[in-house]
Amino acid sequence: MSTRNAKSPVKTKPAAQAKSPAQAKSPAQAKSPARAKSPARAKPAARASPPDLDDLLCFAIYSTGFAFNRVYREPLQRLGLTYPQYLVMMCLWAQDDVTVGRIGERLGLDTNTLTPLLKRLEALGFITRRRSVEDERRVMVALTHKGEALRGEAADVVRCIADAVDLPRAEIARLTRDVRSLRESLERAIEA
Repeated sequence: MSTRNAKSPVKTKPAAQAKSPAQAKSPAQAKSPARAKSPARAKPAARASPPDLDDLLCFAIYSTGFAFNRVYREPLQRLGLTYPQYLVMMCLWAQDDVTVGRIGERLGLDTNTLTPLLKRLEALGFITRRRSVEDERRVMVALTHKGEALRGEAADVVRCIADAVDLPRAEIARLTRDVRSLRESLERAIEA
């Protein structure tokens, strides 16, 4: 006869221990070892693909600027100028003895960009810089005789573009007006 001890310990299931979030199973995982189906998800709206690079107006103008610079490179090298320096000279040939601020305003350049250009032009002997007598905070820029003499040689630079684009003068003038109008519209949008 087997005797059982009435006070023998009864095996019980151990108390559930708290699981970390990494160990916890989602209800879907707990139901079945097989992968549970997730609820149907709405398909994302089809995104419009970006336009082709050649269809972007901004890229057309950007790349055209580089093409202009390549055409300008040789005649400007003969003058000893970079394109930005040439633009400064164009401003001064149009109106001599002006402030740095006026040149920057005309070219759309800030003083930090313009000052190194002016220093280089001064070192080349094309311009002089001096403090304004009326307001010492303003710096005046003027052509030297050498800078004034360069004007005649610079005519070839503009001519090389006219030859390269092979368009009637009226068409060049119209394109220039259209691009200027576009720039003004963009500037108004920025300020709005």
